[in-house]
Amino acid sequence: MGTLRKALVVAAALGAGAGVGSALFALVTPGELQKQAMLKQMPEQHPQHRDEAARTQRLVMVTLQEAAATQENVACRKNWTGGGGGTV
Repeated sequence: MGTLRKALVVAAALGAGAGVGSALFALVTPGELQKQAMLKQMPEQHPQHRDEAARTQRLVMVTLQEAAATQENVACRKNWTGGGGGTV
């Protein structure tokens, strides 16, 4: 009988803990309107940031294509946006 009682107490404690955790999670989770407001404020939504990210990606792709076409170690360049000038 003592083992059954311990098992029930443990099950009740775990259930109560899970209930409290679920309630706290529900309180902290933002609502749908708040989620939409947060998404609008993300930097990726601003046109200037998108243009800057696209330009950076183009520069990286150009550098990778150049690195694939040459034997020079382009990682050693001091100025990555310009051609040549680095050490091998």
